[in-house]
Amino acid sequence: MSQLTDEAAEAGLASFMATFGRVPEQFQLLHRHAPGAFAGYGLMRHALMQDRPAAALDLKTKELIFALLDTLAGNAKGAQSHAKAAMALGLSVPELAEGLVQVIMVGGITTWNLVGADVLRSCAETP
Repeated sequence: MSQLTDEAAEAGLASFMATFGRVPEQFQLLHRHAPGAFAGYGLMRHALMQDRPAAALDLKTKELIFALLDTLAGNAKGAQSHAKAAMALGLSVPELAEGLVQVIMVGGITTWNLVGADVLRSCAETP
C-alpha cells in the first residue's frame, strides 16, 4: 500500500477505536482483504465521526442517525451497535423510541417488525 493509503487506513482504525473501542469484524475483514477500499471508508469515517466543537453535530446525534438509517436499511446489527453507542453518549430510551417512530413513518411498520423493535428492546434492557 502507499503511504497515503496506510495513513487513511490508520485514521479509520483509530476512528473505530475512539468511538466503539474496537474495530468490528466486518471492517477488519475489509481492511485485511481490500485495504484501499477500507482506507477510503476509514478516511471518510474519521472525518465524520468528530465531536463538537470540531463538528456541527455531536457524536450522540450522529450515532442516533446511523442507528435510524441502519434500521431503515434493515441492518439490525449496525442499528443495535449505533443505538448502544448513542446511549453510551447520553441518548435516552424515549429519544431512541421517538426516532424509531420516525423510521416507521418513512419505512413502514416492517422496519419496526424486522429491526426497530429489537433495537429498542436491546437498549431498554441495557443497564
